[in-house]
Amino acid sequence: MSQQASFIALIVFVLLGISIWVMRALYNKKRPAAPTSAPADKPQEKPRPEGCCGQHAVCEKELLMAQQIKPEYFDDEELDAFIGHEGDYTAAETAQFEEVLYTMREEEVASWLTSLQQRGIRLPEALRDQAMMIVAENPHKPTL
Repeated sequence: MSQQASFIALIVFVLLGISIWVMRALYNKKRPAAPTSAPADKPQEKPRPEGCCGQHAVCEKELLMAQQIKPEYFDDEELDAFIGHEGDYTAAETAQFEEVLYTMREEEVASWLTSLQQRGIRLPEALRDQAMMIVAENPHKPTL
């Protein structure tokens, strides 16, 4: 009798295996095929401009410049005199930039820097670190 019980158990396991195999085959037929491309929830990396580390907002200037948006003025029309300015700024010229920088709201600084770039105005070296520190401390993105 023990051989007969073993044979019946073997048949039951084989039938169970076949039924599982058939059910999986039917289930996989009804499911749509998985996409072969990258998953949608994983963002694809965008190519960065040459020399861009991708770690801060300064490197995004190429993207901002490519948008071709009319520059926003921050009551700083007098700075248009420095469009295309080459070389170092004098103390009086730097003071003009300082006046605008220190009288605006901190959340406007990133947009102001974008506006200067769009207008072809280079920020004086003496103010760059201060302006970047304000942008880094401000959690808001530039509003264009």
